[in-house]
Amino acid sequence: MMEAHNTETAVTIVGTGAYLPERILTNAELETMVDTSDEWIVTRTGIRERRIAGDDEPTSVMAAGAAKQALASAGIAGEDVDLIVVGTVTPDMPFPSTACLVQTAIGATKALCFDLEAACSGFLYSMEVARGMLLSGHYETALVIGAEKMSSVTDWEDRGTCILFGDGAGAVVLKRTDQTRGILATSVGADGSLSELLMIPAGGCRIPASHDSVDQRQHFMKMAGNNVFKHAVRCMTEAGREALEKAGLTVEDVDWLVPHQANMRIIKAISGRSGIPMDKIVVNLDRLGNTTAATIPMALDEAVRDGRIKPGDIVLMIVFGGGFTWGATVLEM
Repeated sequence: MMEAHNTETAVTIVGTGAYLPERILTNAELETMVDTSDEWIVTRTGIRERRIAGDDEPTSVMAAGAAKQALASAGIAGEDVDLIVVGTVTPDMPFPSTACLVQTAIGATKALCFDLEAACSGFLYSMEVARGMLLSGHYETALVIGAEKMSSVTDWEDRGTCILFGDGAGAVVLKRTDQTRGILATSVGADGSLSELLMIPAGGCRIPASHDSVDQRQHFMKMAGNNVFKHAVRCMTEAGREALEKAGLTVEDVDWLVPHQANMRIIKAISGRSGIPMDKIVVNLDRLGNTTAATIPMALDEAVRDGRIKPGDIVLMIVFGGGFTWGATVLEM
């Protein structure tokens, strides 16, 4: 587990942004594609619709859209960004990085750029890496993005997974500051022994793309749902508790919980275990589905823009993803 930084400086979020594709895929439409029903989907997941990106909306385009919105809200120009980190499992291509493509799109000519792959945990992992780099003193402003085009790796013949995922991007601008508040503490972890429970088998060097790998549908996501559920609830609850402890806070101090938007049953289970009531939890899962690394920054941006999350609020963000990976970050807005 990574320790909270003991330093007189801090890193704070100074801007948020999001990008949503226009196309909405409803449960009613899914009923015409696979053997499912709106009632079955809502009962088991809480999802009613999700956004699907078009052919002209690769991950980099959505990431750049979210980045531009975050920069505008922060009042910062692209050329003033020192670092771009993109959390994603659906990059435009194996290389160059999606972050490099975003750099060009937003004019961040002096920025150091790279992608980070931690599945659904990619945004919080990326934010912790960026925080450490800013606290090193060598960088001042970072753009951290979670962006996914999950529709490109979803098996639309598998009713167990195709109902879950959507596309989108969220971003935050981080700045090093001499204030004492901002990101207060982070707890992250991983357990690679559970990797086979949630994965895309092919496309890497272990199973390169071939006629056989495509025919066997190995380039799509595979998930053992029941096993993932129990690990997700436990790991996110424990990570949240640990991050709060590092920050010297308790659940009573939390104004808003922003959880990974994977499944409503998971969110309600975390509410029950943590003692944080549902009316303090930001949820957009019903409208956007699971956008993997993009869920937390998109939910955060939504709650900031509609006025729920205000300056001075204590916000706890928790996530769980393939790897397995998990994490929690507590901050004062």
